[in-house]
Amino acid sequence: MPPFDHELETRLVRYAAIDSQSDEDSPSSPSTKVQFGMLHLLESELRDMGARDVQLTEYGVVLATIPATAPGPVIGLLAHVDTAPQFNATGVKPRVIRGYNGGAISFPDDPALSLTPDDNPYLAEKVGHDLITASGTTLLGADDKAGVAIIMTAARHLLAHPDLPHGPIRIAFTPDEEVGRGVSERLPNDLGADFAYTFDGAAVGEVEYESFSADGVVVKIKGVSIHPGLAKGKMVNAIHLAAKIIAALPQHTMLPELTDERDGFIHATEMTGGSSEMTIKLILRDFERDGLAQKGAVVQAVCAAVQATEPRAEITCTIKPQYRNMRYWLETDMTPVDLARNACRALGIEPVSVPIRGGTDGSRLTEMGVPCPNLFTGMQNIHGPQEWISVQDMARATDLCLTLAQMAAHPKS
Repeated sequence: MPPFDHELETRLVRYAAIDSQSDEDSPSSPSTKVQFGMLHLLESELRDMGARDVQLTEYGVVLATIPATAPGPVIGLLAHVDTAPQFNATGVKPRVIRGYNGGAISFPDDPALSLTPDDNPYLAEKVGHDLITASGTTLLGADDKAGVAIIMTAARHLLAHPDLPHGPIRIAFTPDEEVGRGVSERLPNDLGADFAYTFDGAAVGEVEYESFSADGVVVKIKGVSIHPGLAKGKMVNAIHLAAKIIAALPQHTMLPELTDERDGFIHATEMTGGSSEMTIKLILRDFERDGLAQKGAVVQAVCAAVQATEPRAEITCTIKPQYRNMRYWLETDMTPVDLARNACRALGIEPVSVPIRGGTDGSRLTEMGVPCPNLFTGMQNIHGPQEWISVQDMARATDLCLTLAQMAAHPKS
C-alpha cells in the first residue's frame, strides 16, 4: 500500500488546530457551537472527494457513503470530532517532531513539561517516527481527530481507486463522544450498517470489544441559609455536608488513581456551589453490571447516612445510565472482531484485545444493535498536555481500515 504519512500529518495538524471541545453541562446537540467548525469542514471535504449521500444531520453527525465496488456487508466507520472538556483545548498549536531521536521531548509553551520514554514506554518504541504533540498548554486532540484523519485518508484512497474491491461503506463523524452523547437514537437507522468500527483506540494492534459499563451520578445538597452572625442552631452548611459525603466514599479501594486492569471505580469529577446549596458530580465505572450497581449503592448509602445526620438538609442522589460494556453483545457474534483481527494479521500486526478502561461511541452503538468494536489509531496520553501520536502508527491504522474493507468484500460471481 502507498505511504499515507504526509496526508495523515497534514490532516491531523489541520484538524487539531480547530477548537471543538464539548461541554457536558450544555443541553444542546452538539453541546457546543464550536464543534460545527469540524463538522462543516468534514462535510465539505467529503463532498469534494466525491463521497455520496453527504449530509449533516440535525443531531450533529456528518454521514457519507463510499459506494460499493463489490458485494459485501455494509461497514460503518466512525470517529468523533469533539475533544475532551477535562483540559484546555482552545488555541491548540500542533507541532511535528520528525525522526524522533529517543530522548526527552520538551514543550515550547511550558518549559517545565517533559515527555520521556522512561515515563512512557510506548514512546521508546517510536525512535525514527514522526511524532505530533501540542505546545504544552493544551491537549492535542488526537482523541479523536486522529481517527477522523485516518478515516478521511482511507475514504479518499478508496474513492480514488474504484478498482479496489469493497462493499458499501458508511462514514459517521459524531459530536459529543467525550460527554457520552455521541450516539443519537436515530444514528443506527441513519447509519444503516451491518456492523461498524470506531477508530478511537491507542497502541498499534488494539482490537477492542470490551469496555466499561458506565453510570453518571448527580448529588444535590440543599442546606439552610441564614446570616452567619445569626446562625447558631439554625444554619446547615451544604459545603460541610458535601465534604462529609466525599470523605465517606471509599478512599483506598475505588478511586481511579488506585485501580487498573479489571477494577472499576467511583470518581468525583466536579463539586460546585456554596454554603446554601452544593452539587457533586461523580462517574461510576465497572466491567460488570453487578459491580456497577454495587458502586451506585455505595454512593446512595453514603448520601443516606449523611442525610440521617442532618434531617434539616435535603440530599438527593440521582443515577443515570451512560453506556454498557459492548462485550455483552459482541461476544454473541464476533464477526466484526474476527475480521479486524484477520486484517491485522494480514498486515503483519499481532492483534491485542484488552478491556477499554473507558467507553466509545461503539459502546452505545453496539448496545443499540450495530456491533461496533474499537480499533487503534496510535493516540497516547490523551486528555492532557503530554498527548502525542506517531504519524507512522496512524498510517498502520489507515492500512488496517483499507484491508478490512477489502477482506469483507465477497468475490463477484
